[in-house]
Amino acid sequence: MKVRAAAVGLSLILQSYFATEAAMANPTYQLLQFEELEGWAEDDHQAAFDVFLSTCGDMRDPAWEAICAVAGQGHEARGFFERFFTPVLIEDGKDALFTGYFEPELRGSLNRGGPYQYPLYRQPDDVSSPWLTRQEIEETGALSGKGLEIAWIDDPVDVFFLQVQGSGRVKLDTGGGIRVGYGGANGHEYSSIGLELVRRGIYESHQVSADVIRNWVRNNGQEGLQLLWANDSFVFFREVNEVPAHMGPLGAMNRSVTTMRTVAIDPSYIPYGAPVWIEMQGANPLNRLMVAQDTGSAIRGSQRADIFFGTGDEAGRAAGRIKDGGRMVVLMPIQSAYALLPDVIE
Repeated sequence: MKVRAAAVGLSLILQSYFATEAAMANPTYQLLQFEELEGWAEDDHQAAFDVFLSTCGDMRDPAWEAICAVAGQGHEARGFFERFFTPVLIEDGKDALFTGYFEPELRGSLNRGGPYQYPLYRQPDDVSSPWLTRQEIEETGALSGKGLEIAWIDDPVDVFFLQVQGSGRVKLDTGGGIRVGYGGANGHEYSSIGLELVRRGIYESHQVSADVIRNWVRNNGQEGLQLLWANDSFVFFREVNEVPAHMGPLGAMNRSVTTMRTVAIDPSYIPYGAPVWIEMQGANPLNRLMVAQDTGSAIRGSQRADIFFGTGDEAGRAAGRIKDGGRMVVLMPIQSAYALLPDVIE
């Protein structure tokens, strides 16, 4: 017996060993060689290896556990990836889309007063799923007066974008600061405010960016604030001050994410902790090995990825400029990658 066209480059329509029921039907899997990854030889593999090690021990699939058991045994980084992994291109019929995210820094106070009028809320105990929409929460004051306020912020647009990002830092008016992370949500799907501006005919799709949205909301008073109601999703927060100041915010693996080495993915297709090779096109092309350590409500699909750009305004501006195509290739344990082949043995 032989494997039909078992050479590298074979496309297969099979169920992934790690896909869940949430994944799209019939994704395709193409096994590649490392030489086919553009810029592979030029990357800093050690930087990616260090990030991989930070969450490797949290992976529970036996194939990954076996690799993680030997990962810390003094391997040269590039050789480690090439020895134990096979690159796999997973496609679901949708074009690749890369965006960027960051950890915002907001101005706030622990007490309401002056410009600090916009609260960050903890999740109440009685939240069901789905719960009230964003508009219902804000119009009815459903969270007010319950002692759920973590801090008060000076800009409602910053509060909205903090909910989109999921975590951030608050510089307090008294000095010092606190960090907040995702603490739950109201159970409604995320809707893009940028797409709403396009739907209303205010902008063309290529004109929309985070800065454009911010400016439009701020320049249009109550109408601007009501635009945010187009997104029914509402995010609650929790304090995460146990994370050292020099480290990134916590991602979906409850570990700190790393600037330009952590990528948010759809876990229906890619397991948390997997190395992921990024080939991003656009004005600032990027070929880099990253690690799938986070996700987001807008990250759906096998070729959808959100790159972590770091903390603060500069990182935010850089992240906001990213809306590019390309491709994303997952590094899978060799035995798991080739486990896709038996169904085509004849």
